Amino acid sequence: MAKWAQGPYTIQNPLKYVGNRTPRYRSGWEHSFMRFCDLNDHVLQWASEAIQIPYRHPITGKQTIYVPDFLITYRTRDNSVRAELIEIKPKSQSVIESKMNSRDRAVVAVNYAKWASAQKWCKQTGLTFRVITEQDLF
Repeated sequence: MAKWAQGPYTIQNPLKYVGNRTPRYRSGWEHSFMRFCDLNDHVLQWASEAIQIPYRHPITGKQTIYVPDFLITYRTRDNSVRAELIEIKPKSQSVIESKMNSRDRAVVAVNYAKWASAQKWCKQTGLTFRVITEQDLF
C-alpha cells in the first residue's frame, strides 16, 4: 500500500469499532494501524478521529481543535485493560532536527502544541497518549 493512500476502511469486526462514522485512512500507515486494531484479538474497541481536544496554535495564537487519529482500548499481557489516544505521524514531523528548514520546524512545533494538549487531556481522563511513527509500525 502506498504511503499516501486514502479512503474508507472496510471494518471486518464491526462490534469492535465504536466510532460514529466509517473510518477513513489518510495514509498507508493509518490503514495498517486500522487493520491492526480491527484484526488483533487484544484490541477490544477502537475508533478513528473520535476525540476533539482544544489547543492554542503556537504560530497564530488562535484557539483551535486537534483530532487525534485513534482511540483504542486493549487488553495487556497481564490481562489489564488500557485505553490510549494514538497519533500516527512520520518521524520527520515528530522531532525537530538542526537541518530542518523553517517550514518543517513549524510543522513539528504545531504538532508539539497539539500533543501537549492531548497529554494534558489524557491525564485528566485517565488515558495515555502516544505518537506512533513508521519506526513503531514496521
